[in-house]
Amino acid sequence: MSKYSCSIIIRAYNEEAHIGRLLTGITQQSAEGLEIILVDSGSTDDTVKIAERFPVKIIPIKPETFTFGSALNRGIQASSADIIVIASAHVYPIYPDWLEQLLTPFADPKVALVYGKQRGNGDSKFSEHQIFARWFPEQSQSHQLHPFCNNANAAVRRSLWEQHPYDETLTGLEDLAWARWAMDEEYKIAYSAEAEIAHIHDERPRGVYNRYRREAIAFKRIFPDEEFSLWDFMRLSVFNIFSDLWHALRQKKLIGSFGSIFWFRLMQFWGTFQGYQYAGPITAKLRQTFYYPRSLRAASTHGRDVKPIDYREQK
Repeated sequence: MSKYSCSIIIRAYNEEAHIGRLLTGITQQSAEGLEIILVDSGSTDDTVKIAERFPVKIIPIKPETFTFGSALNRGIQASSADIIVIASAHVYPIYPDWLEQLLTPFADPKVALVYGKQRGNGDSKFSEHQIFARWFPEQSQSHQLHPFCNNANAAVRRSLWEQHPYDETLTGLEDLAWARWAMDEEYKIAYSAEAEIAHIHDERPRGVYNRYRREAIAFKRIFPDEEFSLWDFMRLSVFNIFSDLWHALRQKKLIGSFGSIFWFRLMQFWGTFQGYQYAGPITAKLRQTFYYPRSLRAASTHGRDVKPIDYREQK
């Protein structure tokens, strides 16, 4: 038996603006026995220097060898716990029981993967907030019927990873590919709305385009028959822009968000179109999860009787 309750794998490249806050949040967790491993892809800023202030094992890799799957596999190989927690370097936990909530579903031996809620922060684009609310609902699910998940905030069983490591050839969505394999092996995917993190994307239009194009290319690899037509680009852009404008108006955020709503959604779906050309259909549930806008109904939010972590004193 490992002396650690879980091993936390963080992939990083030039994340000096965020890595300290994540590691501070990890040290504030109620869970004990944490092994923290940082896989650094040749950062040229102070990412490693900041990480060295914390009890972290640092695994350096060459930037030219990086893929999302290979960095994860390197980190997990260097770990020792039975449960592997995966976190992006530009996220941070909201509550001190984040890890407890992420680990609890593993009491069911058929659960292979658990992923947690993601939200933006004050710097996130309005459309990013809408995507997070669409992808990560307020209600937990102990047995999800499709393979959607996200390795910015997730955990997997080491024993199953040993049977099936992450695909190192994908340009993204290695998490989705792994979850699909686990479901094919008759294991469960669980979602924990209480395991909440803030996920920060500070991207310009080109960065949004590149992110969604990269993920679309990976999606086409995972689902070879997938297709995304020019008509899909036009109608989903219009639907999502309209939905975002409506929600921004209701939340009294329209003036400050008007321009970014248009360019974010256009870059999201233009990148998707470019990445998915020449492919065919996926399941209706998965397509709806990835692409369709939020309902126009005002969603209710559920507060928690847990005091959030206070990051104000972090330097």
